[in-house]
Amino acid sequence: MQTFLLRSDQIRAHASQQVLETPFDPVHEVVIRPYKVSRTLEQNCAQWPYLTGFAQQLQWPVNGKMCWMSEEEWKDVLTAAFEKETDLRLAAGFDGGVVMLGKRTSKFSVKKFSEWMEFLIAAAALKGVTPVYKNEPRWAEQYQVRP
Repeated sequence: MQTFLLRSDQIRAHASQQVLETPFDPVHEVVIRPYKVSRTLEQNCAQWPYLTGFAQQLQWPVNGKMCWMSEEEWKDVLTAAFEKETDLRLAAGFDGGVVMLGKRTSKFSVKKFSEWMEFLIAAAALKGVTPVYKNEPRWAEQYQVRP
């Protein structure tokens, strides 16, 4: 089995040549589809200072009371807002109640994660939240962030 990621004319030509040289017997299948590259490790690291900032600097109403939420809880709330709260999944709690199932940013493509980061940075600015860095971020330049 061969897989070609069409990133250049040279690779496209090589893939085309392979198709032309492939015999009909046995039958072969050629599939062309967009290749989904999931977010990078550096992208993943980029979101946590913002989520930590939300967790440390902003209370939010939960069960009718203002309270502090964890980074993971903020991620659930903010990814729901990022998805415009239209693709939400609510599950029945094990012993009653309702649980909102959060989005997994690990499943985002590189492009979608970039859009998520833009949203997260804008949401932080809107709420007056500043990111909390544990170390000097290597990726700050990429997102034009000033720690």
